[in-house]
Amino acid sequence: MIFLTWRRGLWSVLALFLIGLGIYGYSQRGEWALFLHRYGLQSSDQSAVVPDIERWDLLRKDMERWRLHYAREHRAATSEADKARVLVEARSLLEHSLPELMRCWLGTPWDFNGTAKTPGEGKIACGYFVTTVMEAAGFRVKRAQLAQQASQNILLSFLPQDALRLRVGVPYKTFRIETERSETGIYIVGLDTHVGFLVVKDQSYTFIHSSGSRPWCVVEEATAEAHVLERSNYRVLGNLTASEVMVKKWLHGEAFATRK
Repeated sequence: MIFLTWRRGLWSVLALFLIGLGIYGYSQRGEWALFLHRYGLQSSDQSAVVPDIERWDLLRKDMERWRLHYAREHRAATSEADKARVLVEARSLLEHSLPELMRCWLGTPWDFNGTAKTPGEGKIACGYFVTTVMEAAGFRVKRAQLAQQASQNILLSFLPQDALRLRVGVPYKTFRIETERSETGIYIVGLDTHVGFLVVKDQSYTFIHSSGSRPWCVVEEATAEAHVLERSNYRVLGNLTASEVMVKKWLHGEAFATRK
C-alpha cells in the first residue's frame, strides 16, 4: 500500500512537471524560434508558418500596460539614478517584446501594396510591417504615412542623423562582422529598395522583414540566410533601443513626427 501511494505521488509530480515544462516552452517559443534560426535547424519554408493573432493581441496589451507602468515610475523617480534605472528596464522590455511582436507576423504574405493591420489578415509591404509593429508596441506614429517614406527617413523619424550608420558598396562579410560586434538592440535597417528589422544579440543577429523575395512573406532569417540583406548595395541602420531619447519619448507617449 505504501509503495502504491508513493508511486501515485511520483506520477503526480511527474505530470505537474511536464505540464509546467509545456507551459514554459509555449511562453518561450519565440526564443526557441531564434535558436533554431541561428543554428539552421528550422525549416526554410517559412510561408507555412501560421501567423499568431492571439499572441499579437496579448503582447500589444501587455506592452501598453508595462509602458504605462514604467512611465509612472519614471515620473515619480526622485533622482537621476532612479530615472536611469527605469529607462534601462524600459529598454529591456522593448528588446524582449519587439521581436516577439514581429514573430507574430511570420508567414503573413508580402505584397508591394499590402497594408494589413493584423497578422495573417491580408498582405503587408515591408514599410508597413515596420510601422505596424512600432505602432503596436506603443510608438505614436502615423503608420501609413511613415510606411510610405524612404527607409532612411523612417529611421530619421526615430533617431538623429548622427545615430545612423550608412554603408554603401561594403561587402556583406564586412557588414556582417561589423553588425555582429555592434551593441545589443533592435535596429531598423534600410536597403536599396527595402526596410526591415535587425535583432542584434549575443554577437549575432536575425533579419525580420516582409520579404519581396522568396518565400514572399514575413520571415526571420539568420545571418547566412539573409540574402536580401546580402544582395543590397546600400545599407543604413540605427539602433532604436540604444537611444535614451527615443525610449523616453516612447515611455511618455510622445508623438514621433514623420521625416519626409
